[in-house]
Amino acid sequence: MQAAVLQPGCRIKTTTVCCYLSADKGNGGGEAAGFTAYSILDLLPDSSHNPNIRREEGSLSALNLLRSTGRSPEEIRLALPSKGRLEEPTLAFLAACGLAVEKANPRQYVARIPALPGVTVLFQRAGDIPLSVRDGGVDFGITGYDVVMERLDHDPRVLILHEALNYGHCDLVLAVPEAWPIETVDELAALARSRAREGHPLRIATRFTNLVSRFLRERGIAEFRLVISEGTLEVAPSIGYADLIADLTTTGTTLHDNRLKPLRDGVILHAQACLIANRDALKSRPEVLTVARQLVEFFEAHLRAEGHYMLFANMRGESAEAIAHRLFTQTDLGGLQGPTISRVYVREGDPGWFAVHIIVRKDRLNEAIQQLRTIGGSGVVIAPVTYIFEEEPPRWQQVLQQL
Repeated sequence: MQAAVLQPGCRIKTTTVCCYLSADKGNGGGEAAGFTAYSILDLLPDSSHNPNIRREEGSLSALNLLRSTGRSPEEIRLALPSKGRLEEPTLAFLAACGLAVEKANPRQYVARIPALPGVTVLFQRAGDIPLSVRDGGVDFGITGYDVVMERLDHDPRVLILHEALNYGHCDLVLAVPEAWPIETVDELAALARSRAREGHPLRIATRFTNLVSRFLRERGIAEFRLVISEGTLEVAPSIGYADLIADLTTTGTTLHDNRLKPLRDGVILHAQACLIANRDALKSRPEVLTVARQLVEFFEAHLRAEGHYMLFANMRGESAEAIAHRLFTQTDLGGLQGPTISRVYVREGDPGWFAVHIIVRKDRLNEAIQQLRTIGGSGVVIAPVTYIFEEEPPRWQQVLQQL
């Protein structure tokens, strides 16, 4: 069970209960089936401040690793998720960016990235990474935006270098039993007031206490109980330890399977994987800032390239200018700044052939091929694009401005 710490001005009554749960699928990774402790926080309405509940639990093996591992002054550390829904996608994303992680032993918590000499990779629970970055144990971290906002909430010691790495998408939502005649947060607020008058505040099972309590109070729900658990939340209403839940969902299938439904306007946060860094390390260590730029550059170049293909084709024409004019008459053949056109030198026969090289959007590939055919293109070849680098990524300029 976790310890809950409240800021001054908040009053709290804590009750602990235990129940048997099945294996967990949550963000931090799987827990074995067995008894799980719930901590029920009674958030009383006469508190003069919004409760800011901060849970300082952690992976002991990862934390001990940070404390015990000798760190040279020039070493740069990057923390990655050690298990859960972000582990494999993070490794795949880095590999696709040309930054593959090499681990000598799958059970080790330390690895390296050959393309980034001097960078040590440490594997931690996704929920612990924001705290490690904040406290300076590591310089960089890749984890979910949801846990960053829950644990740090715009803490000035941590800088979000990239908030949208385009994987690990999920929503933090409020979900109620399907049998309830409630569809919106306003209807939930009315029920909460009624339950509070009866002396039975709504009980909400969640692991995101800060985000949930802030959202509810902003929507006019002042009296409720938070049931904190890292276990399987979906079963909490059915076994009677909570009335509703606030949890991460991707497709909604698990909610439906457990006879729960998300409120129509109950999305608390849209989240995906993000890259964070320790602000002091960026400001005081030039080598850390250099790695930060390389990470941002490669991530941005890869993400931009993900939505495009490279198209090669042959076209007959009088000149490169004439070919370009025909290409510009089509909506999907303009390339990034324009097409690249070069003469094709043949051994014999008609010399009026040109090679065309264009970057096209993936979602417009079929249209681009058809347009190319209508203006005389042939021999079309499609190739994937790994990177599209800009002169200076706007996102990097934003990072420098924040520093």
